[in-house]
Amino acid sequence: MAEAFRTVELIRIERDQREARRDATAVESPLEVRLNGDPFAVIMRTPGSDPELVAGFLLSEGVISAEDVAGREREFIREAPAGTSAIEVLLPGYQPGVARARRVVTNSSCGVCGRVTLEAVDVRATTVRGQWTVDSALVVQLPLCLRRAQAVFDETGGLHAAGLFDRSGRLEDIAEDVGRHNAVDKVVGRRLLERRLPIDDGILFVSGRTSFEIVQKAALAGVPIVGAVSAPSSLAIDLANSAGITLLGFVRDGAFNVYTHERRIV
Repeated sequence: MAEAFRTVELIRIERDQREARRDATAVESPLEVRLNGDPFAVIMRTPGSDPELVAGFLLSEGVISAEDVAGREREFIREAPAGTSAIEVLLPGYQPGVARARRVVTNSSCGVCGRVTLEAVDVRATTVRGQWTVDSALVVQLPLCLRRAQAVFDETGGLHAAGLFDRSGRLEDIAEDVGRHNAVDKVVGRRLLERRLPIDDGILFVSGRTSFEIVQKAALAGVPIVGAVSAPSSLAIDLANSAGITLLGFVRDGAFNVYTHERRIV
């Protein structure tokens, strides 16, 4: 199994002093996604939880639904032989033409960069459920809870994380990756393969900022509350508003902003 980080040699310069050191760095490597043998996309990601990553990625791309996977989780995704970095997805009735939607590499910082047209980033009309509320005192604890669970970040200092919390603030799942959207795909994909969508009773919290794609993935997974330690983009706010998602930003130092649907925060 590929490692999430590797050791590198470097020179540390401090106060005119040079020192040879060894340090851990996060791995970023390509993963080819094939649909019934037809190349569909190349994802730049941190190795680990690749089947979950691909499942979440294809869900957010609109290629599959939860119904397509139900009952066939074991044969749905097949990892390529050792020595190759690819995932084979078996989709009965799949039309190869859909692969034209992606012809370039999906890099680790942008999940929509491979789209052919601007219209392709639009999300189907989705309104999330989950009308429950959460205490603001719980929200401010989420960044520290997520950070404490980032095992690979402790080694490298260079990975993002996505955590799924329940209503009481308990961390149910976490994924780390060089890309925020990849980490979200891993979390959502795991729930998809476990037949536990929609996630209408959870809080998705991510390190870094919240982009349109993060909210898009949350909406398709049915997540009612999305938070982050940094800022959301304007498109993220617009989508969260239309999808019925409570969007939180700058969750740090005991405070946070509520951008949309503040009724869920008490």
